[in-house]
Formats: sequence, C-alpha cells, structure tokens
Amino acid sequence: MISAKELKNPHVVRRDLLASLVVFLVALPLCVGVAVASGVPAELGLVTGIVGGLVVGFLPGSKLQVSGPAAGLTVLVYEAVKEFGLGTLGPIVLAAGLLQVVLGLARFGRWFRAISVSVVQGMLAGIGLVIVLGQVYAMADTEQPGSGLAKLAGLPGLAVEIITDQEAMTAFALGAGTVALLLLWPKLPAAVRLVPAPLAAVALVTAVAALAGLRPTVADVNGLLHVIDLPGGAEFARLADVAVIGTVLAFALIASAESLFSAAAVDRMHDGPRTDYDKELVAQGVGNTLCGALGALPMTAVIVRSATNVQAGATTALSRIAHGLWLLIFAALLPAAVGIIPLAALAGILVHAGCKLVPAKEFGPLWREHRGEAVLLAVTAVAIVVTNLFEGVVLGLLLAVIKSAWETSHVQLTTHPLTGGRVVVSLTGNATFLRLPRILEQLEKLPQDEPIELDLTGLRHLDHACRVALENWARRHNDAETEPVTIRR
Repeated sequence: MISAKELKNPHVVRRDLLASLVVFLVALPLCVGVAVASGVPAELGLVTGIVGGLVVGFLPGSKLQVSGPAAGLTVLVYEAVKEFGLGTLGPIVLAAGLLQVVLGLARFGRWFRAISVSVVQGMLAGIGLVIVLGQVYAMADTEQPGSGLAKLAGLPGLAVEIITDQEAMTAFALGAGTVALLLLWPKLPAAVRLVPAPLAAVALVTAVAALAGLRPTVADVNGLLHVIDLPGGAEFARLADVAVIGTVLAFALIASAESLFSAAAVDRMHDGPRTDYDKELVAQGVGNTLCGALGALPMTAVIVRSATNVQAGATTALSRIAHGLWLLIFAALLPAAVGIIPLAALAGILVHAGCKLVPAKEFGPLWREHRGEAVLLAVTAVAIVVTNLFEGVVLGLLLAVIKSAWETSHVQLTTHPLTGGRVVVSLTGNATFLRLPRILEQLEKLPQDEPIELDLTGLRHLDHACRVALENWARRHNDAETEPVTIRR
C-alpha cells in the first residue's frame, strides 16, 4: 500500500517512477519470452505483467516485490496447455488463485518457509534444466520433444540440424548472440549498464537481424483485446477432472513457494518493512484469480524484477504499480514492436534465465558441508527432468521428510568400563525404531560375563518399539546366567 505521506514527497515519487521504468524495461522481454516458451500468445504474458503491477501492486504483503509471469512456471504451463488446451488454462489459474487466497486467509503463508530449502533449490534447478533443454530447440526454430529424457536424447540430432540447416544455424546464432550479450553486459561500464541487459540483448539482436536482411521466426502479435478470452462454462467444467485438479494444486503450491522464497530474498536486500507472508499469499492469489478470469498466464513474485526494483532505488509500492502502467501503455500503443523480435532471441533470454536457476556455484560447498542436503537437491532436480514438475517436487518433499526423520532418530551408544569389571552403557539422543537394528547389534557385542548398567537418562526420546526391545535384550542377557543388567532411566 502507498501512504498519502509518501505520495506527497516529490523526491520519493520521482525516485520510484524512475525505478519503475527500469523494472518495466526488464519485465517487457521476460513477459513476452515466458509466454512464448509456455506455448501461449505473447500478449498473455503482458496481461499477467499488467495485473501483477496494477492489481497486486496495490495490495499489502511486500512493498517491493514485483509480480508477473515467471520462468519457474513455464514448464508446468506448457504441459497444461499441451494436455488440456489453452481454453482450460484460465480456469486452472483462477482455481489456483482462489486456493492461494484461502491458504493466505488460513495463515498458511508462514508455513511455506518450513519447506526444505534444498527441495526448493532442487525444484528451481530442475525447472531451469528443463527450460534450458527446451529453449535450446527454440533457439534453432525447431520443435522440442515432449519429455525431458527425449530432449536430452535429441540433442545430438539438434546439433546435426544446426550444422547442416542454414535457417536453423541462423536462428541459433541469433539466440546464442543473445545469451552472449546477457553474459557480457554486467562486465561493461556502469554508464552502459543503465540499459537493462534483457532489453539491450533483444534490441541489439533484433537490429542485427533487420540490418542483415534476415527473416527469423517472430511472435504473432494482435493486441490485448484480440487475445483475452474469458473462460466459459465448458472450460470450468474441466475442473472436475482429477488430472486438472492435480495441475491446480501444482500451480498453487509452486507459485506460492516461489513467491514467498522470493519475498525472503528481497527482505534481505533492503532495510524497509518486512513482508507479511500471509498477506502476500493473499495478494498473489487475488492476482492469479484475475489472471485466470482473463485467460492469462499464472503469476508469481519474480526475484529478477524484484531485485532490479530494489537496486534501482525503489522504497514504496509506487514503482511496481507504475511498471504495470508502462506495460499497459506499451501493449496498447506499440504491440507491433513485439512482433519484430526474433523468437530465437526470446529463447536465448529464457536459456540464460534457466541457467541462473541452477545453483552450480553453491552445490560444491553444499556437498562438502551438508552432503545429505546436496543429494536432496540433486535428486529433486533430476526427478523433475526425468518425470515432471509435480512428481519431482513430491519426491523431493518425501525424501526431505525421510531424511529429517532419519536425522531426528540419531542415537549414540558409548561404553565406559569401570573398576570391578562393571560396564556402563550410555544411550544419548533419540532412540526410535529406525535405529533399533544398530542399537541391538552393538548391545549384543557386549561381554557376557561382566555386570552391565544400561544408562538411558541421556535419551531425549525413547519410543515404544525401542523400550520393549531393550527390555527384552536385558531379559535375555539375564537368562543366560550372566550378571544381571541394570537399567537406569
């Protein structure tokens, strides 16, 4: 929300309006690129960006987060449109938005922070890998295979096609040039970097293609009014389908997790008010409900735009609201400008965005310090590539629960020989059935001809299975005509 006091301060207004222009220039190519990669008209990405600014921008939650179509949902949207059709996308997004509103009102927002960070990183890494694998084909203006494994298997054939086909080689060169510019841009002088990298890369590659007389494939743009298609009763009836319900849940959970983890990252970047996670979840839900009603793409809070907003000096919600206004003005007055951008250039932007989702630099230190978390991250990412986004995330969450249960059940057994031949055996930690085989194995190795005192006072938890097993072991030990076992609780 924007206070009247903030709007009366000309310094704040001027600074936030300038920041909004920077965010707009970053958001424009990303909105279009995400839409094209999702298999929907480019204008639908702009619609989602406009709603993210002009609607979500006014709602409480986070002042500086910027919402719009996200690369993280590209794979899921593409699969949903391919399986259920573009007409069903609106009801799916609307239902996911309503679910987000309910979760926010029920104060579930804070609980999303309890999701294992490794699972979230693995989810983003898997999404990034699928985006890269798919958009490499788009960079060559070639149809991509359906599954992740098929994309991997098709890479050698794609390489041959790029080398032998002139049109594929030209398109791929434009896409590769876009990626190269995105990588080079941060190393250029600060004065040059005032122009956002995505906008500069798209503009330069488009200009090169035009000056060289190339005719690459471009987006088909007809304006906002031509593309908005309000869902009807037949489309909403599809929500009774079990597969559609699963997609709704996936949309809601993944969009919520990405938005709230983005909020946590943005909060670390500024000293202003912290995010109210429940209110932010409601705001995202309202935005997605409206996007669904318009038949547009789902939205999340996007870390790239949000970080740009903070770095540009924004301090109020005015910047994110105004960025939505600039998107609306552009879409209304200059829609044809989008229609001259080569699809290969947009694919290059998505390849770069996908690579940034893969935490390659962080994996090495994570492997050295927390190997279990690194395995969890890798398994989640690979599972998403091999199966699909929903199943991969569910597997990651399941493994996180199993890992947590295993670590929680950690127990340590130590022996202390005392004078007189007496042995004290101490158990510390959490004794659960998961560690029972190891406990019994160590106890059965103890000497049979010495008095034993079993000290259980150091246990934080002793479940029923372990207690019965320890009592049975003590009874067997006593029945073997050895010194009786003393149990100290």
